[in-house]
Amino acid sequence: MYLVTQAVVPALHLAAAASPYAPPKIDTGDTAWLLASSALVLLMTPGLAFFYAGMVRSKNALGMLMQNYFAMGIVSVLWVLFTFSLAFDKGKGASGNAFIGGLHFAGLMHQHSGVPGYSLTIPLYVFVAFQLMFAIITPALIVGSTADRWRFSAFVVFVAIWTIVDYSVVAHWVFDPYGWLFRRGAEDFAGGTVVHANAGAAGLAMCFVLGKRKGWPKSPMKPHNVPYVLLGAGLLWFGWFGFNAGSALGAKGAAVPFLTTNTATAAAMLGWLLVERIRDGKATTLGAASGAVAGLVAITPACAYVSPIGSIILGLVAGGLCCACTPLKFKLGFDDSLDVVAVHLIGGITGALSLGFLSNSVYGGADGLFYGGGWHQLWVQAEAVGAVVAYSFTVSFALGKLINLFLPSRMSDEEQDQGMDLTQHGEAAYEFDSISAGSFSGSHAHSSTITLERPIEEVQA
Repeated sequence: MYLVTQAVVPALHLAAAASPYAPPKIDTGDTAWLLASSALVLLMTPGLAFFYAGMVRSKNALGMLMQNYFAMGIVSVLWVLFTFSLAFDKGKGASGNAFIGGLHFAGLMHQHSGVPGYSLTIPLYVFVAFQLMFAIITPALIVGSTADRWRFSAFVVFVAIWTIVDYSVVAHWVFDPYGWLFRRGAEDFAGGTVVHANAGAAGLAMCFVLGKRKGWPKSPMKPHNVPYVLLGAGLLWFGWFGFNAGSALGAKGAAVPFLTTNTATAAAMLGWLLVERIRDGKATTLGAASGAVAGLVAITPACAYVSPIGSIILGLVAGGLCCACTPLKFKLGFDDSLDVVAVHLIGGITGALSLGFLSNSVYGGADGLFYGGGWHQLWVQAEAVGAVVAYSFTVSFALGKLINLFLPSRMSDEEQDQGMDLTQHGEAAYEFDSISAGSFSGSHAHSSTITLERPIEEVQA
């Protein structure tokens, strides 16, 4: 990931052994770009919140928004206290710990220290802030699979613990030069495995822990606000330039990931709409938004390692494949409310494995199969995907079950009838009890109040 490539890891380890926390040599241009990128990536979580909120029924809109915003709060605090250190400190021993970092950065007391294994040109705190935004959005992605039924109290406990025992561990494996998957040569420029496959596997696990929504799949549960979905997808697309191009950790290396991110996203939207049109007879705006997000997910691990043409190929494949996988939840019987498995798990795996075929050393990383690199890189990518997905599913399922022993996690059928907004937060996104409107001007002009005869809960349902 980032400026560190597999070929230079041994040299970096030697340098790290001599001075593992050497302060970085600051470049103001790189610093400015990473500060801007950090803000862009943070914007993705509110964008995700609206993306999810628009896809649920109106009685659950605030519940989805709140889960995303809470992730911004709890993960930010834990990151400063110790989870950044667990992810990016090298751990004990001259060669570091391959599975979990140490606590040298706990509380961020060492302001002027560099990060072992990285040749940074930005201040430590900028690196910490940029990485924080990835840590925030990863657990936020999970809630799309559990929409409409996860009690907020149980969600709070899950996210706090999951950030420690899952995200910081996987990030160390893949992103940190001392991590075992990084050492194996697994490529993940901006988080296809760490963020998307990880969150997708966790979402699948929580589908089984929480069970199905009341009425699913017989009762229709249509999106209540598709414009919100499109707004959220647009904010995600915008913020993703910081997500991917910012992962170069400097302005100099940002051009390729910036361009490939856009082209893959555009191609994936087209691929999704094509499959949707052939399968369902119509190309929908919801499909356009979902296809764009699938493309963003798939290009994330590969954005700095594939050519612009390669990004178009990857986008078309990912968009079509993710769309084709959306009916699997009905066939296999798991209630993935907002298709996190189809978009993030399948999309993240597709992007990570694509490097075994499309990676081009002209742009960075090792050559894939299509560029004469043989099968080695594909095998390494598959190993990384398998390890992360297996670990995330196992940890998430076990954690969800453990929490449920002490804190009931699934909303009751009665609570689901009323919705997350009222039962979990005592609020409503929309006031349906009365609608005021002015009539046409003229002899019968008047201001009328229309009182709904049905209760608010029935209208929201």
